[in-house]
Amino acid sequence: MATILIIEGNTPDMVAAGHAGANGFIGTLAALSPDTRVRIANPYAKPVGNDDLRDVDGVIFTGSGVSWPVDAAEGAPQRAAMEIVLASGRPIWGSCNGLQLAMHVLGGAVGASPAGMEVGMALDISLTKAGSEHPMMAGRVPGFGAPCIHRDEVQLLPDGAVLLAGNDHSPVQSVAYERAGVRFWGTQYHPELSSRDIGIYVRDRGIFSDHIGLAEDLGAADSNEAAAARLGTHPDDIVLPARSRELANWLQFVTGG
Repeated sequence: MATILIIEGNTPDMVAAGHAGANGFIGTLAALSPDTRVRIANPYAKPVGNDDLRDVDGVIFTGSGVSWPVDAAEGAPQRAAMEIVLASGRPIWGSCNGLQLAMHVLGGAVGASPAGMEVGMALDISLTKAGSEHPMMAGRVPGFGAPCIHRDEVQLLPDGAVLLAGNDHSPVQSVAYERAGVRFWGTQYHPELSSRDIGIYVRDRGIFSDHIGLAEDLGAADSNEAAAARLGTHPDDIVLPARSRELANWLQFVTGG
């Protein structure tokens, strides 16, 4: 039975308003591995320290709907948390902002995507040779799609990072960094979120509100082939366990299964 610490990427006021990045992980982890124990820490409320890592088998950094990038002054609490967790040697998962945060702290660069926001589905994701051989991507085939919602992207990988997958919108969609005691896997897309979750976010979150026209299809795509097709996908590809292959593979990695 694994204990997973989830590092919340949203501020306490956003969480209080119902926008916790941890929520998608809590539901998906419960479906994938009901025995998994979950703890939550929010660096914006209280600094994360080594005491938070006691008896923890793996750590997840969630996505985020804050208006600032990971390298902004406002993001300092998150960067401090990432530095502590990286130094601990524990397996780390990062979705979206969590991926960007790790790549920045490890020496890469992050910025707003020149192609604009990628909202709804990340489509036509291709595996690199390394990705086709890496356990994180087991079960994925070239050209897959995944729920996504992001403004920023990784624009320069740090030395030692291995690119596993990308698409035309964001060349860095999946990365592993396994070097000098660090064990990090992450995606720019969201294996923990359903299309319905993405639909709620475009309705409720200010920075993604320009995509509200996708909300109806996102809310129906997991059971409606026509709605899914308009998003470039099929219901079978965006329901559990298909949409969460990478996260399930990470859980196996954490537990040694």
